[in-house]
Amino acid sequence: MQNTVLDAPPNMSLDFFAYPFIFAAIYFQAFLLVTFLSAPAVASRRRVASTKTPLVAMIVPCYNEEKTVRGTVESLLALDYPKDQLRIILVNDGSIDGTAAVMDSFAHEPQVTVIHQKNQGKHVALNAGIEAVPNAELIGCLDADSFVEAGALREMIGCFDDPQVGASTAAMSVHKPSNTLERMQNAEYILGIALRHILATVNGLYVTPGPFSVYRRDVVVELGGFRNGHNTEDMEMALRIQRAGYAIDSAPLARVFTKAPRSVPALVKQRTRWTTGFLRNMMNEYRDLVGNPQYGALGLIVLPLGFLAIIGGIIMFLLVAYQTVKHIVETFFLTSGVPVAYTLSTFVPNAETLQWFYLPVSIMALLAFIALAGSLLFMVVGKSISKTPGSMSAGIIGYLLLYGLIAPFWLIRAVADVATSNKRSWR
Repeated sequence: MQNTVLDAPPNMSLDFFAYPFIFAAIYFQAFLLVTFLSAPAVASRRRVASTKTPLVAMIVPCYNEEKTVRGTVESLLALDYPKDQLRIILVNDGSIDGTAAVMDSFAHEPQVTVIHQKNQGKHVALNAGIEAVPNAELIGCLDADSFVEAGALREMIGCFDDPQVGASTAAMSVHKPSNTLERMQNAEYILGIALRHILATVNGLYVTPGPFSVYRRDVVVELGGFRNGHNTEDMEMALRIQRAGYAIDSAPLARVFTKAPRSVPALVKQRTRWTTGFLRNMMNEYRDLVGNPQYGALGLIVLPLGFLAIIGGIIMFLLVAYQTVKHIVETFFLTSGVPVAYTLSTFVPNAETLQWFYLPVSIMALLAFIALAGSLLFMVVGKSISKTPGSMSAGIIGYLLLYGLIAPFWLIRAVADVATSNKRSWR
């Protein structure tokens, strides 16, 4: 009697849906590699820390960060920068814990100004800090759970030698990662260092991360200050800077360490906010940038692939989940009534007799492996160009094992929130 399961022709329709996303990932990685080896990228890596000392105002907006804000301020006070050219503005955005007392303990420092306001949001706190130092040439924004290295600011200053540069980003990694989830994020952040460095050379950055970014004050004021930006004010400002014709640079040696979510629910909540912010900014205020050749690589490659990555991540997850369940069900019916010992001997062959050459390797698996290897390569690049200390081995293992399992949850949640106009609170 014919076995319909064994004799059925292979179903290629599911692979058909996956191929475009795999090819897009490989294409983007090829683009990154070529750009990384280009003359502008090489020149930016050879840039030395600036000796210029313009007046800089470092703003620390804070809401309920009593456990970390002291370390943040101490890292700013330890910056290798002339004290008379550095102002530190601490803005308490209506905290209800002990944040206000910690901030006030620094009020005696001549560089420090403390501002207390009712809770109005991070963007309002940033604007209050900008107004407090009207004569500053540059504005730095540092989250209250982040810590800068002593030489970070000087590394950032050099980016503004180009008058078209409106902002610069730093090299961000996780502060003292201690569990698997934090190490996974650290590997991802170091991958981000490489991506920001490469994309900055083609003016392809669409976010100036909150942990540490520096802006030209005149540009921020010209553009009307910070806005809520769907709870992603750093992304919204970066997009506004790009639309206005300014560039965003990156300083891979300007190291900053930030706290990362320690649990899966906290991570999913954070990334849902980031992803919904991207989608809402793109679909509402900045849809004119997508596919627009006027904005070069940002409009033609980075933003369209950002959308594709979100949709592709969801589709690939659903395909893998379907194939896994299908395989389990087929295996169950094929082995029903067969002794367990025989089933295990079939699916777990003896290592001495296993012929690796005959393992089923599909084109899809090969392409997926190439895409994954490309990501790992750029993690190594990010660690190298930023000289970030510490081992990344555990982070890479965590990234390989966990990221693909967790990311689809925030992608699906974000798309569902946007589709249903559901707005979640930040806190």
